[in-house]
Amino acid sequence: MKQRTSTLFLIDRAAPTFLFCSHGSSRRFKLPWTLIRENSESYVVRDANGVTLAWVFCRDDSQRYSFGASKLTSEEARRIGKAISRIPEFMMPRQGFYPRGEGKRWRPDRPYHVALQDQYIREHWGEIDALCRLNSLPLNATGEAIQKDGVWRVYEFTWQMDAILFWDRFEGRWLRGSEFHYPERPKKLPSLKPLENWPKFNPRDVR
Repeated sequence: MKQRTSTLFLIDRAAPTFLFCSHGSSRRFKLPWTLIRENSESYVVRDANGVTLAWVFCRDDSQRYSFGASKLTSEEARRIGKAISRIPEFMMPRQGFYPRGEGKRWRPDRPYHVALQDQYIREHWGEIDALCRLNSLPLNATGEAIQKDGVWRVYEFTWQMDAILFWDRFEGRWLRGSEFHYPERPKKLPSLKPLENWPKFNPRDVR
């Protein structure tokens, strides 16, 4: 049975379950986890067996009443609930996507590295920055430059899924050590929330 372990969690890859371990006890929660709008004041995250994993409360009229000021808006609650429901997905290792594992810039707490071509960054920086902010993708530049058919700039990530989404959306190269790696694009990869009314790229803007 193939498994992935961490301090508190274990993902059983032979059976679609997510194991939570705490204080010597453990319990399995069947995948997938789903976010449901329970009512006008809450979202709930449930596993495939209907077990409730989390409640996220909200109140859209909080600005009208002082007692509601500490509540989340429905959009804030939805985004937090969605993030909770994707915890197993973010922790599940994707075949072919490996930590960098070596190199001067490698950090154990940020093991996934994606390189973008310098010219591509110059031409699309505004869109890259705006999309990463909109989708809460951490944009951590290492300052490392790789010379390989041009100049490539390296970005680092703590979570594998964040790195995959970045790699897929911005035509990047996956790094293993100092070499480019070409894994297959995962099926059913989540799509990033698009920018609204974003102008198309004009080459004259970078001259």
